[in-house]
Amino acid sequence: MLALLALAGCGTAETGAGGVRAESLCPSKAPRYGEVPRERPTATADAPRPPGTPTPVPSSTGTARDGVRITRTYAGAIDEEGVCRSGSLTAEFEVTNPAAHDMTYTVLFDATGYTGASRIVGPVGPGRTVHGRVAMSRGYGDTAGGTSVSLLSVRSVPSAEAPAPGGPCPASGVRVYADEGDAAMGLRVVGLHLENCGKQPYAVDGRPELEIIDAEHERVQGVKLVPSAEVAQLGGPPDVVRPLTLQPGERALSGIVWRNTVQAVGGAVNAPYLRVRARAGAAPVVLTPELDLGTTGRLGVEAWRKQG
Repeated sequence: MLALLALAGCGTAETGAGGVRAESLCPSKAPRYGEVPRERPTATADAPRPPGTPTPVPSSTGTARDGVRITRTYAGAIDEEGVCRSGSLTAEFEVTNPAAHDMTYTVLFDATGYTGASRIVGPVGPGRTVHGRVAMSRGYGDTAGGTSVSLLSVRSVPSAEAPAPGGPCPASGVRVYADEGDAAMGLRVVGLHLENCGKQPYAVDGRPELEIIDAEHERVQGVKLVPSAEVAQLGGPPDVVRPLTLQPGERALSGIVWRNTVQAVGGAVNAPYLRVRARAGAAPVVLTPELDLGTTGRLGVEAWRKQG
């Protein structure tokens, strides 16, 4: 599981005769950054910096994809207790939203010899640029690491449709979110969770309504939604459609199941997003199960059942 870290840089990366050499320079008092990156009107390398912030140098990778760009790297980090982590690597980045509405981004970072890191950024307004920092710790057993940070993936969903597994209850009165899922021998299973966090009973009848969305945020055509048993027998309670009413505080569970087999003629379907409605007419939530459907053309869907 990629760790979510919010650490401030405490050093600079300098170029030496043998390549990029990282020095750890821990100031007595380093600035602290919150979980949500600060928003600035424009991105500029000459913008004023908080007192005590070390002068950064350009990232050796210049990595950029899907609106996210790594702008600086540091060797070391200051944790939230003010302790210097000399075995860490910190990157500054910026996220620019080209869409006409607010977007929320999930960004996965990587660096050789370090643990990965993820950061959720948003909402980012239309045409706005948000700046932030992320740090990675030295991987277990690694005695040396590089100084280049790369972007493993960038996913973005409309902020109005972003999942809210925690925090204040959404205006709809229910939460819809996905778990991490499981994969074995080409079979993928991801749980879909529904929680009534509102003050009124919430009724569902059957299976959630789903739309498969590709990386360009377009709906994928030609994939058939079928009962989960038509893809795989998962065990557990029978997959039976029945009316269900959740009282405030109660939860329900559904799920999706698919195989990534590639056998038929034609292109394989890879779609990162899934737009989910708990019932017909419900407010949509866009999840990111990373659907690699191969050429099967099917996605199995379980009926909602109450969780104890």
